[in-house]
Amino acid sequence: MALQIGISGLALLLVLLALRVPIAFALGLVSLGGIALLRGPLPAISALETLTFSFIAHWSLSAVPMFLLMGNVAFKSGLTQSLFRAASLWLSALPGGLAIASTAACAMFAAASGSSVATASAMGRIAIPEMLKFKYDPGLATGTVAAAGTLGSLIPPSILIILFAIFAEASIGKMLIAGILPGLLSAFVFAAMIMIRCKINPKLAPKIEDGVSWEERFKILGEVWPLPVLTIGVLGGIYTGIFTPTEAGAGGALIAFAIAAVQGRLTWQVFKESVVESLKATSMIFLIALGGIMLTRFMAVSGVPAAMSSIMGDYATNPVTLVILSSVIYIILGMFLDSIGLMLLTLPVLLPLFEASGADIIWFGVLVIKFLEIGLVTPPVGLNVYIIKGVVGDTVPLETIFKGVLWFIIADIFTLAILITFPEISLYLPNLMQF
Repeated sequence: MALQIGISGLALLLVLLALRVPIAFALGLVSLGGIALLRGPLPAISALETLTFSFIAHWSLSAVPMFLLMGNVAFKSGLTQSLFRAASLWLSALPGGLAIASTAACAMFAAASGSSVATASAMGRIAIPEMLKFKYDPGLATGTVAAAGTLGSLIPPSILIILFAIFAEASIGKMLIAGILPGLLSAFVFAAMIMIRCKINPKLAPKIEDGVSWEERFKILGEVWPLPVLTIGVLGGIYTGIFTPTEAGAGGALIAFAIAAVQGRLTWQVFKESVVESLKATSMIFLIALGGIMLTRFMAVSGVPAAMSSIMGDYATNPVTLVILSSVIYIILGMFLDSIGLMLLTLPVLLPLFEASGADIIWFGVLVIKFLEIGLVTPPVGLNVYIIKGVVGDTVPLETIFKGVLWFIIADIFTLAILITFPEISLYLPNLMQF
């Protein structure tokens, strides 16, 4: 009976999400109703009270608003404006140079923003018009930024990584550091794919006459120093153990404020907009996460994870098979659900299976984030694609953008295969950490 209620609850949840009920309310209502059916109304209300308090009081969660504030200050104060210009001066001579420059700029911006949506939105306004001006294929131009924008989910500091670590009870510091090499690998594979395509078909990206001097190339580097300083300050502090990931969020925000002040860009308007945007995003994330916490309790009470583990039998002891099955689940559901909601919907079911198999949770976390990246550009819901559509308006049809990201989805699948085959890529840096 309990198992039937659990499965029915998941089915109802998917129906509510298909009807566009906000993910936080869908998660919360289904979970609260399910616990009430299984244990009674009073235990359900008690679970809501205790879980809400214990979750909100979780000290590690303070890293979320701090990293959001850091990213908003960097963006609102214009610390990222020179990124694409610098990347294009250094990379424009390569086949598909501007597209590669867009990928590099997205990777650097991701290291400051922690958000895929913010990365795609910001870089889309800068990079896409420039590529279209030089007659780049519209699908390549828009697809590059939509896909490279997803690097914000993997390259730290990533909000998704922090949430995964909290739900999986893994080390936040190790999870953040674990995203560095896979994130750089993803960017490299994107760049390689762009070069190969443009070498085979030069019409995709007409060659730009390179009249840029080395003096200009080195001069532009003086304008992008804030982001390397910010990134090295945050990640270096975490990696060496100088401060915890939670403290790193506050430290990163402080460094961002200091850099903006030194450059004379820290106005009252910048401060106000950064704080307000961070509060809005934090509220949304926390509401969704609370729904996910309730779903975890509902699933545990109903026995769905235990039943799935029993049904899967030998699969639950084979990490690679579990990863392949999980990839199918994430890619299919990623077509319809947003990243945070998808992660919080699946973790209550999949985490117990991976723990039973003895798989490394840090490695699994990196793969989950990679799955979510693919979901951000997969039709019909691909959020980053719609962000880019909003940026370009009627200039590029939606179908063209989806066709453009198809090549990047293939590249992502290739990257996933590498990360699954060689877990050491994800685990090397975390294993060297000082704590």
